[in-house]
Amino acid sequence: MNSVPAPVTSTVDRELIERFGRNGFVVVPGVFTDAELDHFGPAVDAAVADDMAHDDRALAEKSRYEQSFMQCLYLWTRYPDVVPFTCHPRLARIAAQLLGADGVRVWHDQALYKEPGGRPTDPHQDQPYWPIAEPRTVTAWIPLDGSTRAGGGMAYYPGSHLVGLERFVDIFGEDAPPDIGDDPALTGIQPVPVDVARGAVAFHHGFTAHFAEPNHTDRVRRVHTVIYLADGCHRSDDRPHLSVDFDTILPGGLINGMLTPVLWPRPDGDLPTPPASVGGRRRAPRL
Repeated sequence: MNSVPAPVTSTVDRELIERFGRNGFVVVPGVFTDAELDHFGPAVDAAVADDMAHDDRALAEKSRYEQSFMQCLYLWTRYPDVVPFTCHPRLARIAAQLLGADGVRVWHDQALYKEPGGRPTDPHQDQPYWPIAEPRTVTAWIPLDGSTRAGGGMAYYPGSHLVGLERFVDIFGEDAPPDIGDDPALTGIQPVPVDVARGAVAFHHGFTAHFAEPNHTDRVRRVHTVIYLADGCHRSDDRPHLSVDFDTILPGGLINGMLTPVLWPRPDGDLPTPPASVGGRRRAPRL
């Protein structure tokens, strides 16, 4: 299954780029075909099954955070069949266009599988969890079966990436965190729930406040995500994070290690080689 993706032919139009700039999120239709998702989806499924093989707890026995989703990180570094999906040039090119960047690197990938009955994912922003100095990050959220509000779909606070809000929300403990939607910076901004058709991809800026609905269906919400940063970003501080610690990138240093390779632009048919010895990283204390 570790095949080289087809050459890049798709792009996003100016209207979608402008919408992303205004709202901090956009759904790009038709990024993947059904055949491509039928090919890549089982690779992610197998990686998640392997990562979670020793966890036989029922949903009710898990922590509050784990009831939001099964989180499996750095899959591209550990499962060769996931490499062409995470590193797909079509996806990376769209991320670069939305950020207005000449190139993008991968920060990390992760599968976020929300079980039937899974609780909501608490409202938060992503980038406050990461030691990245520049506000030039974007996440591609890829529902392998499409997503609906009833099945754990996403909701975004439009324009929240432009209001100067940079708030760490501790969604990892057993107590419910304060709702970021109540922050004065978001006064008057109502979240917008988004359904994503199969083959479409939802992209959101690193400072866009968002959450995911509970999964009221009897099916697992299967989502793979890829986080990108614009090439040229720097490490902001000494908070631990594997994506910079693996390559010993110090605060102020350029993020350009083996664990954060350029995904766009690359020559046709060229995929990055995962670094050796990353190790098993099923869960992390930060997104």
